[in-house]
Amino acid sequence: MGVETRGGGGGVIMIWPTVGVLAAECAQVGLMIIGKAAMSRGMSNLIFVFYSNALASLVLLPLSLLFHRTRRPPLTLPILLQFMALGFLGFLAQVFGYAGINYSSPTLGSAMLNLVPAFTFILAVLFRMEKMDLRKLSSLAKSAGTIVSVAGALIITLYKGPALVKGYSNLNLLHQVLNLQPNWVIGGGLLAADCVMTSAWVILQASILKKYPAELIIVFFYCFFVAIQSAIVSLIVEGLSTAWRLDDNLRLYSVLYSGVFGSAFQVGVATWCLHKTGPLFVSMFKSVGIVIAAVAGILFFGETFYLGCLLGAVAIAIGIYSVMWGKSKEVKLDGTTSATIAQKQGRKVPLLEPILEEGW
Repeated sequence: MGVETRGGGGGVIMIWPTVGVLAAECAQVGLMIIGKAAMSRGMSNLIFVFYSNALASLVLLPLSLLFHRTRRPPLTLPILLQFMALGFLGFLAQVFGYAGINYSSPTLGSAMLNLVPAFTFILAVLFRMEKMDLRKLSSLAKSAGTIVSVAGALIITLYKGPALVKGYSNLNLLHQVLNLQPNWVIGGGLLAADCVMTSAWVILQASILKKYPAELIIVFFYCFFVAIQSAIVSLIVEGLSTAWRLDDNLRLYSVLYSGVFGSAFQVGVATWCLHKTGPLFVSMFKSVGIVIAAVAGILFFGETFYLGCLLGAVAIAIGIYSVMWGKSKEVKLDGTTSATIAQKQGRKVPLLEPILEEGW
């Protein structure tokens, strides 16, 4: 009876992680747009990464100490070394990502992020963070959902079709800046490297969360180590030049947005969702980014809405639902199995125990 109630509430448990990861993706797309604008005005991507993570560290330090004041796991040297490794992967991902966007555009950056679910799914299966048994319907649903979601992103990227909503012609200055002489080959290669680093980052972070379940502390140390690493590299590459100055309003606003919303909020929420759902669920929503980018382009930049965007968005939604359905089936099955074993052993199982063991 308790298991049925628990299983029936599995969908409710998924609501907040879904809302959270969607908010994180909105912040990510905004970060791409404003980061591209700042770098088009001459800001170094290395210095942008430093300022962003340094500001995020200052924001997260008091929040992490306040939020985890009663349940703070002990910091050990192995944990700190894993934090440093997480920061190194994040540093590489951010440098490659911003450089790729600088050479191309936020739209291509959002499109390339759809490679993350495929890379993450492969790594999660290899490291046994996701179950893969093709004889089970839940595993087939997750596999098919991943493929369909990536296919939807490719439809948006490669197929336009007839125009459904035509944009206005007098594009503003920011739109012109964001499309300034893109180099798609170099940009695409750098963004592909970003996707590989991001997938490895998600897997490592999921592993750390199992040993150190304190999300904000992990995000603080992540941003802290990224800031240190980017500062060292920036000093070597840029030296003590005028590139560090934030006298331009666009640079200043970009740093403020990236530090508060791009790093502190976006990474913090994504880490919490990762802890609750696992790496596959979070990475699947990278496909939503291109839909958000397309909508932002229509609303703010007067871009045209094509049939391909609609078809791709529908495919992405179906793919994400398929993964969510497969994941919820696994949780219900694991809960039933745990309850059955407990009954055979003659003990009672708390209602939420199977969920907490799964990290949902």
